[in-house]
Amino acid sequence: MAIALTPFEAMCGFRRIEEIAQLLKKHPEFAACISDEAKLAVFMSDDPSLQSGALRTLFHSFMNCDRDVSTKQLKLLLKRLYAEQSLNPHDHESPPWERKCARAVLRLAQQFPNDAGAMAPFFLNYLLIAPGEAFFMAPNEPHAYVAGEIIECMACSDNVVRAGLTPKFKDVPNLVDMLTYSTGGPSIDAGTPCYGDTRIIRYTPPVPEFEVMIVTCNPGETLTMPQLSVAAIFIVIEGSGNTDNEDGQRLVMRPGRTYFVPPGCPPLTFAVNETKRGPLRVAVAHENLHVDDPTVVNPEGPSHWKGEFDVDKPRLEIPDLGSLSPHPSPRVMQPKD
Repeated sequence: MAIALTPFEAMCGFRRIEEIAQLLKKHPEFAACISDEAKLAVFMSDDPSLQSGALRTLFHSFMNCDRDVSTKQLKLLLKRLYAEQSLNPHDHESPPWERKCARAVLRLAQQFPNDAGAMAPFFLNYLLIAPGEAFFMAPNEPHAYVAGEIIECMACSDNVVRAGLTPKFKDVPNLVDMLTYSTGGPSIDAGTPCYGDTRIIRYTPPVPEFEVMIVTCNPGETLTMPQLSVAAIFIVIEGSGNTDNEDGQRLVMRPGRTYFVPPGCPPLTFAVNETKRGPLRVAVAHENLHVDDPTVVNPEGPSHWKGEFDVDKPRLEIPDLGSLSPHPSPRVMQPKD
């Protein structure tokens, strides 16, 4: 699960098959990197039962395209897209999602020169996420983070498989075999207040391993956290302040500091001096205590919104944050006997 701290760009999940078919027709350079068999499978997959197989065939074909071919076609594509934007910078004839898709390709090509993975927005959903919004990625779904700052929380895993847009090892065969090839973008959610306090926003995925809370304490305020029955990790993501509990234990909060809180620790009370210019904001991660009431879910079946980028959700106001400072060793609050 990813929670945006700044405006954030990412790719997640395969596009609807209809969108991919449209992009194959519009961008011959992309189509030239796909076998005729794979393109035919996409164009003939009106039946939903055929779409997963068509996606697998297309993805396998693209990822195994000869490097010389894909590099040449990428250069031709970029040349054409730059020319089109130069001649018609305010194009309103194409749908917004198509225009933003083309701009995403240009951006990725600048970040990763000569990497055919820059064409990934032609088959993956390209997401623009506002601060405070979040999305959940199910296992074995393709995704890539492009720009911005996030809090990411995930279950234990040792099998990250890469296929492009990275200088690290790429394991294409394993990635092709392990993906689910479902279509549609993830749901974008802004969390929900919890524990009777609108300053505590809960982000709960439909899995038991974890959930995250973003806690905001403004200057001149105090905020008492609930007592947790499970262990938790606190990460200070913005501002400064202190926290106390009934045992008289005090911690000074600074950006980048992390704390481990054992289960049953007395409730913590955050406090921010009224002279401070901004709030104290802390991310809290722990085992999922609300698994029956998720806030961040994967839609059942294919999903599509207006132009893919038109997210019609309330947005939590979280200002842009700079780079987090390196954190010292975690501090431990002791549980009450």
